[in-house]
Amino acid sequence: MERPPLTKRLKRYLRYLLIAGMLRLLQFLPLGTARALGMTLGGWAYALAGGERRKALKSLARAFPDRTDAERDALARDAFRHLAAAALEVASSRALEAGLESLVSWPDEDRRVLEAALAKGKGVVFVSGHVGNWELLARRVARAGYPSQSIAKETSDPRLTALVEDFRAKGGVRSIWRGQEGAARAMLRALRSGEILGILIDQDTKVQSVFVPFFGELAATPRAAADLALRTGAAVVVGFCQRDGEGYRLTMEEVPHPDATEREAAVQALTAALSQRIEAAIRRAPEQWVWMHQRWKTRPPQDVPPALAGAPSAPAR
Repeated sequence: MERPPLTKRLKRYLRYLLIAGMLRLLQFLPLGTARALGMTLGGWAYALAGGERRKALKSLARAFPDRTDAERDALARDAFRHLAAAALEVASSRALEAGLESLVSWPDEDRRVLEAALAKGKGVVFVSGHVGNWELLARRVARAGYPSQSIAKETSDPRLTALVEDFRAKGGVRSIWRGQEGAARAMLRALRSGEILGILIDQDTKVQSVFVPFFGELAATPRAAADLALRTGAAVVVGFCQRDGEGYRLTMEEVPHPDATEREAAVQALTAALSQRIEAAIRRAPEQWVWMHQRWKTRPPQDVPPALAGAPSAPAR
């Protein structure tokens, strides 16, 4: 692999030092202070990061065309504030270590969903999105003693990837880096061992994808969750950790495998069903999603079946 130019290597090193230093400082913050500071910083980011703000507003215009410009502007600002607050809550690791269970509630009915899926004995493909606080979702499940691993995308800087891996591991979250050698075998091994395998499928990334409806428009959606579940027979659970007052609440739902006998049709149907659940969670609290992500960046081919292109959008629940 060709070595990056000196300026890029220097920039990556400085970014690594900045993030490592911030994590060391932020770990001492009380949760309330971290949340308040994050809200303030998120408001500044919305005002100053013009490019990201324009991306968010463009996404919101596609998802909520019936809302006014002022409503979408307020929603985008709240999304920036929420994302920064969620990040700083996770970074305040000492307070989080002591107060995770009180910060993140997990109702018995939702816990039973996960336990019933695990009881089938073939592992669980646990699907979520960049909704609410996905890092706390993984930590809460791991803290409760359920064997679990999460699929993650490694960064462009191996030092930063190692830093993130160590930070998550201290919270009990084990990572499988999807671009590293042996990642596919590790995913299959986790499921065959009866573990939970977490994966986020709500972004348009450079992975194998299928086009399914998302807010009424086709979006390239990673197919790995459906492929893994159908190949191994693992149960599929979709879940979220969304802000509820000063804390968060976990919600979980098992999604049945589709009846389709043809493999590609089954992947399409299951991915669409999972995407619909993610959309419904976003509609419940739209300020808790990453609208600055260009979700509809990849356009579908011209030969997409009309029935798929016209599939209904997920209702709010």
